[in-house]
Amino acid sequence: MKPMDIEKQSFAIIEKELTTDIPPEYKPVVKRVIHTTADFSYETSMMFSDGVIEKALMAIREGTEIVTDTNMAKSGISHKIAEKFGCSLNCYMADEGVAKEAASRETTRAVVSVEKAAKDNPGCIMVVGNAPTALMRIRELYDEGTFAPRLVIGVPVGFVNVVEAKEEIIESGMPYIVARGRKGGSNVAAAIMNALFYMAADDDKEWRRC
Repeated sequence: MKPMDIEKQSFAIIEKELTTDIPPEYKPVVKRVIHTTADFSYETSMMFSDGVIEKALMAIREGTEIVTDTNMAKSGISHKIAEKFGCSLNCYMADEGVAKEAASRETTRAVVSVEKAAKDNPGCIMVVGNAPTALMRIRELYDEGTFAPRLVIGVPVGFVNVVEAKEEIIESGMPYIVARGRKGGSNVAAAIMNALFYMAADDDKEWRRC
């Protein structure tokens, strides 16, 4: 089978096996996450703030900067479509200055990376697939009035503070797409961003049929 035929058949299988009535504007995101993970629990764990899809597509079409918490998530996001919309992709985790400051303050690089993102572009899109401390710092800076991301994708995976950090974002009032619970990861974060890219580009063949 050709690669596109495999993907098409995979999405058809996902559509057939869905058991939840997912709103049409959310379905392309949920289906792409399930396609990435083969995990149908995302059918019910994915949370969306009101109007977030429209806000996300507008931000993409306006060329908003995207900041990830891992280079893995950055690598998994379509650079081709990001370039098409003029959306720069950045990850500060390997930045030497970030590493030094995190060490001197005895905090995580993710925290300092969020602070750098807030300083450099307080209206960026934050894509978090690994670090719950990034979500917590996003919420703190938002509450302080110094950071207002146009979208927070919050899907870190793990056991320590992961569930709580996601709930902080859900309760914040920021535009968000969050996977509740312990599951997630950089691949899930990239899948969500890519789904939004395909919708913005109108290239997702599933989009108008969902």
